[in-house]
Amino acid sequence: MVAMPAVEGPLGRDGLLQAFLELDTPPGYKAELVEGEIVVTPPPDGEHETAFSLLNRQFMRKAEAEFDLSGNKGLIVPTGRFIPDGTVSPVGHFLNAGSWADASGVLLVFEVTSTSPHRDREQKRRGYAAAGIPCYLLVDRSAGMVTLFTAPEGEDYTEKEPVPFGKPIDLPAPFSFTLDTAPLR
Repeated sequence: MVAMPAVEGPLGRDGLLQAFLELDTPPGYKAELVEGEIVVTPPPDGEHETAFSLLNRQFMRKAEAEFDLSGNKGLIVPTGRFIPDGTVSPVGHFLNAGSWADASGVLLVFEVTSTSPHRDREQKRRGYAAAGIPCYLLVDRSAGMVTLFTAPEGEDYTEKEPVPFGKPIDLPAPFSFTLDTAPLR
């Protein structure tokens, strides 16, 4: 992951957003605007993709209702433009959305950490809470933990449930299933 200085001189908020939206990244890379900083991330490694697949399968097979699970959907949150590893929403929620969509109506987002997990642990967690996304699931590979953050209030979540890889974690309604984290070990 490469953090780039957002500007050489003062562009202002609108100028920074415009520069970000015009950014041309190499194929497979993703660019995000996180609290005023442009962050470019390389394609994920195999462990990251395996963790994504594990979560995807469980949401599709075990959830009590049907949902759409989008990989890498651009979301507009109060603190920037984030691309979660996974976005769970009602079926058809993003049907007419562009590359960047308002986070309203999103039910859960998840991140699988990479080599620089601090953004997922702090900045992105706060941004998702500020957007009012009810659940944030963090798969923290370097810590060997899965943490479910719920009850967003202001700029953070008021409840969190961390479990080590291998221990199950119950997901609340509307998902209402127990997530098996054993394959993450």
